[in-house]
Amino acid sequence: MYNKLKAEHDSILAEKAEKDSKPIKVTLPDGKQVDAESWKTTPYQIACGISQGLADNTVVAKVNKVVWDLDRPLEEDCTLELLKFEDEEAQAVYWHSSAHIMGEAMERVYGGCLCYGPPIENGFYYDMYLEEGGVSSNDFSSLEALCKKIIKEKQAFERLEIKKETLLEMFKYNKFKCRILNEKVNTPTTTVYRCGPLIDLCRGPHVRHTGKIKTLKIHKNSSTYWEGKADMETLQRIYGISFPDPKMLKEWEKFQEEAKNRDHRKIGRDQELYFFHELSPGSCFFLPKGAYIYNTLIDFIRSEYRKRGFQEVVTPNIYNSRLWVTSGHWQHYSDNMFSFEVEKELFALKPMNCPGHCLMFDHRPRSWRELPLRIADFGVLHRNELSGALTGLTRVRRFQQDDAHIFCAMEQIEDEIKGCLDFLRTVYSIFGFSFKLNLSTRPEKFLGDIEVWNQAEKQLENSLNEFGEKWELNPGDGAFYGPKIDIQIKDAIGRYHQCATIQLDFQLPIRFNLTFVSPDGDDKKRPVIIHRAILGSVERMIAILTENYGGKWPFWLSPRQVMVVPVGPTCDEYAQKVKYSSNSTMLNSWWTSIWIQAVH
Repeated sequence: MYNKLKAEHDSILAEKAEKDSKPIKVTLPDGKQVDAESWKTTPYQIACGISQGLADNTVVAKVNKVVWDLDRPLEEDCTLELLKFEDEEAQAVYWHSSAHIMGEAMERVYGGCLCYGPPIENGFYYDMYLEEGGVSSNDFSSLEALCKKIIKEKQAFERLEIKKETLLEMFKYNKFKCRILNEKVNTPTTTVYRCGPLIDLCRGPHVRHTGKIKTLKIHKNSSTYWEGKADMETLQRIYGISFPDPKMLKEWEKFQEEAKNRDHRKIGRDQELYFFHELSPGSCFFLPKGAYIYNTLIDFIRSEYRKRGFQEVVTPNIYNSRLWVTSGHWQHYSDNMFSFEVEKELFALKPMNCPGHCLMFDHRPRSWRELPLRIADFGVLHRNELSGALTGLTRVRRFQQDDAHIFCAMEQIEDEIKGCLDFLRTVYSIFGFSFKLNLSTRPEKFLGDIEVWNQAEKQLENSLNEFGEKWELNPGDGAFYGPKIDIQIKDAIGRYHQCATIQLDFQLPIRFNLTFVSPDGDDKKRPVIIHRAILGSVERMIAILTENYGGKWPFWLSPRQVMVVPVGPTCDEYAQKVKYSSNSTMLNSWWTSIWIQAVH
């Protein structure tokens, strides 16, 4: 079937090249224009016209800001970028193509049904359904050997656009691909890619051929559920990584070894900081030393709150589901909430604080004189994460955040954002983190008045410019309810983590009908909410700090800062006096609290 469809596709393309081809202009990043022909000229040919070295090192093209196969003909006047592996989008394509190579090897070795095989932050994986048996790490060497053979064959990646009903017939042997077609594909046609014997549903694009993958390593396997749903089929997942240079793989392996030595789960056990138990999955037990770190972080943030005009509040853990219906979370997030019935009414543990803070704002009339109102909350949150997704302190079910919501007038946004940015710089500089900032603006599908969006985005931009740190624009990546500033911190071994949040929200005040009285007496004035966190999840921040410091805690965070060592029994009494004196003296200073252990 595929060969017939491919012949038809090639015939149509040849006809277009003969009848519809016309001269086009291709604009390069430096502004230079290249003459080309529609339906004939490919990005690869243009790259070769510049230099063969550039063509060889280009992973994928970007045509009119959309990633594009190097051998796919251009169709009209366009802009063209040639992306190398160093570009994040090129890495995603490179690893996606590598996943197809591994998928081909998996089909040949196991004979199961392939499911999803996407690129991820560092590499790629492929899921496969097996009727019997499973995957073992003992299989990795044979799988890698087969991948190397596939790479050596330089199998071309071929793209075909095919009707949905034809694809359902083509993939009738694989119920998972049919599910994807029936549930995810809402267009009359979609694309498949072929390399060697593997034909897979895929949007692409891909590298030109499998030989572009210079080194590939399979390094991990696990089991998962179809689309992460515990009541669906169990799948086998295999992870891999690949690079265009073997030296890069060696560097990656060294990095993995360093990360393994810094793993917060190992350090947490070794230093008796925290542990998990099967009787409460996803909820951490913090031992005395770990609790010291936990409470010290919270006390640190509290001390900053006092300086910055935040008022700490305590709110309920359990709410009637009507609250979540009003906020919109019930419609979109209820699967991730722990819910239960009480006296024939449905309740849920809170997964976030913002709806409760809206009730707090709304419990009495508000005046413009009270704004900005900065409410902070360390309340316990619960989210019903799948057991297979739980990963130490980085993915948990029970956690706390340094969660705050600023209720302000539209004209106050700029000053409040400046305050938030200064807050995060203060905290991250104490931790020793550098960070990068992105301004994510109005998405295509947004709610609210466009003028309100424009005004808010301008204030965010002004705040970032005055802040003085480098930032980048991420157009169209804001939430549907407001623009945001994304912050990523960089740890000691170069990994980036998303922790802080600065998010504008125009919709929650509307959902809860929040109002305040303006200076001119208008009692229907709508506030803006700024969702703001610096640590984010305290649990996750402790994991990041544990790995960042490699367990070598800075003095102010260290759970064992001083040890009193009596040299003999005659010194015991004096040692105890020193211990109690030190604890009493340092009791009220979060930055110098001391853990003292007397030993004999």
